[in-house]
Amino acid sequence: MKEVIATSAAPAAVGPYSQGVKAGGFVYVSGQLPMDPATKTMPEGIRALTKQCLENCRTVLEAAGSSLEKVVKVTVLMQDLSDFAEMNEVYAEYFPSSPPARAAFQVARLPLDARLEIEMVALA
Repeated sequence: MKEVIATSAAPAAVGPYSQGVKAGGFVYVSGQLPMDPATKTMPEGIRALTKQCLENCRTVLEAAGSSLEKVVKVTVLMQDLSDFAEMNEVYAEYFPSSPPARAAFQVARLPLDARLEIEMVALA
């Protein structure tokens, strides 16, 4: 059974996809841009962008009844891998022990010209 996860506490999808989907004992969080759901703006600087992406992911996970502690896989999409070290510093604050598996990629372009996008898979 598949359950679509939607919350107004995270930015609305910018295309024909769900913020998250709960299925088969997992929660799949769609790529979250670093957009503040209230103001629909993106902060400046990779640290603030990383924090906003992770907060948006957390919100979708919590709407699904999950949490960051249950995350098993993360994918980080970055406009510029030279931001990798700073992104990692903020990321480490959210996963201080037993961090999930992760991949990080530099990509040519992201939706809304964002500099960062993060997606997650977690246990439900």
